[in-house]
Amino acid sequence: MRKAWLVASVGIGGALGFIALLVVGTYMAAGSLAGGAGGGETVGLAKGAVPATYQPLVQKWGNLCRAINPALLAAQLYQESGFNPRAKSPAKALGIAQFIPGTWAAHGLDGDGDGDRDIWDPKDAIPSAASYDCKLAGYVKDAPGSPTKNMLAAYNAGAYAVIKYGGVPPYRETQNYVKTITNLSKSFARPVGRVEPSRQAAAAIYFAQKKLGTPYLWGGNGTADQNGRFDCSGLTLAAYRTVGITLPRVANDQYNAGPHPKRAELLPGDLVFFSDDLTNSRAIRHVGIYVGGGYMIDAPRPGAVIRFDPVDTPDYFGATRVTEDGAKALPDKPSEV
Repeated sequence: MRKAWLVASVGIGGALGFIALLVVGTYMAAGSLAGGAGGGETVGLAKGAVPATYQPLVQKWGNLCRAINPALLAAQLYQESGFNPRAKSPAKALGIAQFIPGTWAAHGLDGDGDGDRDIWDPKDAIPSAASYDCKLAGYVKDAPGSPTKNMLAAYNAGAYAVIKYGGVPPYRETQNYVKTITNLSKSFARPVGRVEPSRQAAAAIYFAQKKLGTPYLWGGNGTADQNGRFDCSGLTLAAYRTVGITLPRVANDQYNAGPHPKRAELLPGDLVFFSDDLTNSRAIRHVGIYVGGGYMIDAPRPGAVIRFDPVDTPDYFGATRVTEDGAKALPDKPSEV
């Protein structure tokens, strides 16, 4: 939900022509920038992607060995628990890193040096997760292929299977796990060059444009029984669903659906996010669809309608360029902190 004091907007009539040009121009922008993506070997964490409390631990321990990096470790933690240090699974996996008690007994570390190994303490569990990853990487170091993918496969299927098959084994579950984590890690990595433009952006904007003037509804998904009304994340979910991309329902999970362009690199179709805590993506409370010129289309709050609002406000958190792989990698219902 957008704060009530953010009331500046563009007149609907004049803005429709503006958006029509943007919808046509988005693909031109995509084509002109697609070749500008850069790369680099150093992997840092995207702004606020990991809660500030855990970011130093993830950054430090994510560099423990060559098979992992901070973004990959962050992706594992998010996939396992949604960064919830009190998470419990039906399989009795516990804590932020979701260790089974037997695995914890063998591989848990006293990461903070306080004399105990506490499965519920992220200062122990995050170092233990990184250490366990690196041990698995060591077990399968002679297997052909990517050391990182082999490590992830060993985490899912066991080191013996990786050694037996000479790399990621032909198990659908394992192959999906490896693909999911490697794709999700891109959402936690700080970009080192231009982020490739979204090819679905124009259609998502077009959908949102058609909803201008629709009254806001908390929890609204645009269904007939809701008279086609939306809340902020319901609107963005519906817009990208028209191009075959399924986003999570809530805004703070939608932030992880792709890489994060800088403010100066925003393109129409990017999702833009807002929060009262600019260090923690789990605290995001509002999302809109960027349309260019410093404006977005959003469903701001109860009593308002879907409209144009400015992006450059004190609570601007960051942006996500939605990708199909990024959205598919997200867990259905990650635990909340």
